[in-house]
Amino acid sequence: MPTRLRLYQVDAFTSQVFSGNPAAVCPLDAWLPDEVLQAIASENNLSETAFVLRDEVRGWQIRWFTPTQEVDLCGHATLASAYILFTRLAPGLERAQFNSRSGPLVVTQLEGDWMEMDFPARPPQPCAVPEGLVEALGAEPRETLVSRDLLAVFDSEEQVRALAPDMAKLAQLDYFAVTATARGSEADFVSRFFAPRVGVPEDPVTGSAHCTLVPYWAEKLGKQQLLAHQVSHRGGVLQCEARGERVGMAGQAVLYLEGHITL
Repeated sequence: MPTRLRLYQVDAFTSQVFSGNPAAVCPLDAWLPDEVLQAIASENNLSETAFVLRDEVRGWQIRWFTPTQEVDLCGHATLASAYILFTRLAPGLERAQFNSRSGPLVVTQLEGDWMEMDFPARPPQPCAVPEGLVEALGAEPRETLVSRDLLAVFDSEEQVRALAPDMAKLAQLDYFAVTATARGSEADFVSRFFAPRVGVPEDPVTGSAHCTLVPYWAEKLGKQQLLAHQVSHRGGVLQCEARGERVGMAGQAVLYLEGHITL
C-alpha cells in the first residue's frame, strides 16, 4: 500500500507568491529513514525542505534538507513551517517552538500577518581574504569575516547587486556559503547568499545568514532594529533585531502549493 505524505510549498519572507524564498514543508507522523528524507528533498529540488513532527513529549521537531544534505539551521523553511502550523496544522496557535539541531527556535505571530523568529546569533570574526574568493565573486570585497559562512562586505548596494559569481569556483572554497553584503539605499543593509557547495547556487532569502548579518550591522550602524533586503532576483524583506546572543527576524509568508507525496 503506498504511503501518502502531506506536502506544502510556501513562499517565505514575502506577502506575494512568486517572490521571497520557496520552501517545502512536509509534516510527518514518524521519522522516515534519513535517505528517504534526503531523496524527498532532492526530488523537491528547492533550497530547503523542512520536515516537522509532533512529539508528544518533546513538542514540535524540525529538520532541514537541501537537495544534497541536511543542514543545522534554516530560517526561511522555519518561517514556512510556522506558517503551516498557524494556518493548517494547529490553527489558533500563536507561538510555535521547534526543537532542532540548533536548539529551540521560537516563532511568534505578530500583527499584519507577520511572524517573528528568535534564532541564535552567529557574530562573525575578521579573517584574511581567502585565496580564490575574488576570482570566484568577480569583485574584491572591502573586508571579509567568517562565522558558519564567509561574509564578504562591499562598499555599495550596487556592487552587491552586480555580482555574477562563478559558482563552480565558489563551490571549491572551504565554506558552507558566501554572503555578500553592503549598506542599503532603502534598507539598513542588503545581502546575497551563495551556497553552491551544498546544492544552492543562490538562495533567494536566507534567514540563517541574518544570524551573522544582524550582529555585524548592528555594531557597524550602532542600532538594534534593522531593516534588511536580500536583493536576489526574487527578493525578500526582513525586520530584524539584535538581542545579544539571539537575533529576531520577522517576515511574512504565503501558500503556493498544497498536495501529497506518494512513496
